[in-house]
Amino acid sequence: MFKTRITEMFGIEYPIIGGAMQWLSRAELVSAISNAGGLGILSSLTFDTLKELREEIKKTKSMTDKPFAVNVTLMPAVREINYEEYFNAIIEEEVKIIETAGRPPEPAWIKLIKDAKVKVMHKVAAVRHVIAAERAGMDAVTIIGFEAGGHPGMLDVTSLVQIPLAVDSVKIPVIGGGGIADARGFVVILALGAEGVLMGTRFMASKEASIHPKLAEWLLQAADTDTIMIERSIRNAARVMKTDYSQKVLEKEEKGATLEELLPLISGRAEQKALQETGDVNSAVIHCGQVVGLIHEVLSVREIIEGIISEAKLISQRLYNLGNLT
Repeated sequence: MFKTRITEMFGIEYPIIGGAMQWLSRAELVSAISNAGGLGILSSLTFDTLKELREEIKKTKSMTDKPFAVNVTLMPAVREINYEEYFNAIIEEEVKIIETAGRPPEPAWIKLIKDAKVKVMHKVAAVRHVIAAERAGMDAVTIIGFEAGGHPGMLDVTSLVQIPLAVDSVKIPVIGGGGIADARGFVVILALGAEGVLMGTRFMASKEASIHPKLAEWLLQAADTDTIMIERSIRNAARVMKTDYSQKVLEKEEKGATLEELLPLISGRAEQKALQETGDVNSAVIHCGQVVGLIHEVLSVREIIEGIISEAKLISQRLYNLGNLT
């Protein structure tokens, strides 16, 4: 049950993919998702050097013999990045799936990946970019809606609208993300025509995520209204926890703050420290999706995935029964 082109393409049991969350998507979380039947994705930009990335890939391999992917986000970064070196390193470490995000990869990079017999999927936030991904030769594409944590684009269009539009626009498999934390969301995304489901925020509140207990408690107490959008003024819209700190950032944007003035406030290093060292929600912007309002307990990754699949089967049977009422 729940076999799709995505499960076949990636060699996974369930069409559940763990979103690549910077600082959190490390070997422990990634291997746990893959071991539970999904597809874990390492976040490459978590690591300052290629040596560190290679070591984390090796560590992940030591913790799972199941498929996993590595994400390479192609967006403006504080440090200079040689993306071709990243792709070469991932290929040399014999990772068989790469996820790209942000701007489309250069044609030469796609050729490099394809020549190595590596599958590549691209994550976007607009249907026009889904179409461009197919034209570029991607094996699959992920589209995220307005609800998603991280960077859901500038369009403010929900997953319920984005996903079917994307499915109708291309022939390659579509993965849907944004607003999914349980079996109900899982079934909905598949019903919209997607062949895989991307979840990030739900895995933040898992036993394998290296998140500070204070932040985990915040997640459990949060409502669906406890996130806000910032960074619109620099055209890099981000959904983050609604805190005094993030509201301060938003206020500065509304007053016309420049990118140079905002950068010290939206530093990724500050988020890393808050997530893993201090648990202080008011010391950094912390990315989080609206679906946080549906999360009420910290579970193991296996409990999360098996719970979704088990309940999704019951939901599917109930819907089947409804359709066969006489």
